[in-house]
Amino acid sequence: MNPFTFNTPKSIQFGVGALSRIGELVSGQIGSRVMLVTDPGMIATGIVDRAQSSLADAGVAVDVFKDVAADPPEAIVLSAAAQARDAGVQGVVGLGGGSSLDVAKLVALLAPGTEDLKDAYGVGNAKGPRLPLILVPTTAGTGSEVTPISIVTTGTNEKMGVVSPVILPDIALLDPELTYGLPPHITAATGIDAMVHAIEAYASASPNNNPLSRNLATQALTLMGRSILKAVHEGTDTEARSDMLLGSMLAGQAFANSPVAAVHALAYPLGGHFHIPHGLSNALVLPHVLRFNVVVAPGPYAELAPFAFPELAKFEGQERAAAFCDRLVELSADCGLQPNLRAMDIPVDILPKLASDAMNQTRLLVNNPRPVTEADALAIYRAAY
Repeated sequence: MNPFTFNTPKSIQFGVGALSRIGELVSGQIGSRVMLVTDPGMIATGIVDRAQSSLADAGVAVDVFKDVAADPPEAIVLSAAAQARDAGVQGVVGLGGGSSLDVAKLVALLAPGTEDLKDAYGVGNAKGPRLPLILVPTTAGTGSEVTPISIVTTGTNEKMGVVSPVILPDIALLDPELTYGLPPHITAATGIDAMVHAIEAYASASPNNNPLSRNLATQALTLMGRSILKAVHEGTDTEARSDMLLGSMLAGQAFANSPVAAVHALAYPLGGHFHIPHGLSNALVLPHVLRFNVVVAPGPYAELAPFAFPELAKFEGQERAAAFCDRLVELSADCGLQPNLRAMDIPVDILPKLASDAMNQTRLLVNNPRPVTEADALAIYRAAY
């Protein structure tokens, strides 16, 4: 067995109604003043009010940063960090989808004033120290609550990542109840995103691909494969929502240590140029990247297929891997997601630019089971069109 490293938060707390404990957790482990990082959509749901009520009951003063946007740009991260620094908060709570959690991680890192964001980009460059950090996801998709990764939009449309165990939270607090109100389309896109995390982690060519990540990935796909359609179409089903939130977290733990690859590399330019939600971007390119990979590396996908879709156990080898790709296409359709790039009104003449931009994602492409050239990327985009 090859040597490997596996990092994850020191505490994961899961349960329906778990948000009610946020006050006691903060007062007991952080202090009497925190910043709560969230977005306008979360404010509108009333969930932030519930969190603030719990914090107030515990005697915790809260400074709210509510301006997180999808694909958060550097300016939002820096503004939130400056607000936290000026307020003298003792820790940070991130509440919301992946963008809010990603911003919260960087606020905790930057608020002490010992580190610049530009120096933290890349793998292992964030050194800390950081403020104490609690993350509370409200979608079942990104797994950001258990990953050492924060993605920031730099310039006009390029994304860069801060990747370091320093930004793993102290506590991941998971409450399935917070996902009940998610619209079907968001449930579907974030759910497929989480499944991508498990698939790419299992098949990753990273030298840190490890047995813990592979086992987490298979359990994640078992949970999500059986529940995603019910979560999409029956959004208040507690068992389905619990399966999806736990599956998303397990997939997050998996890819946090056995990194994702070409699906994400080709998804990022779609989000950068057209502001397509990250989960949907992944869903649009997923089967086409996998079809590219299974030509030379069918093994991991053949192994994974029955965990997500038990009926595929009747096939073997390359046939099973190919059937897995087909079932993922069917799953996206059954979830009501757009079928191709054309349906997203993406002009065909931008595909070469997307392929060129994807090549900048070297951190991800190096993990793909099959090397991807710019010509390969263009061919995949054309197949997805």
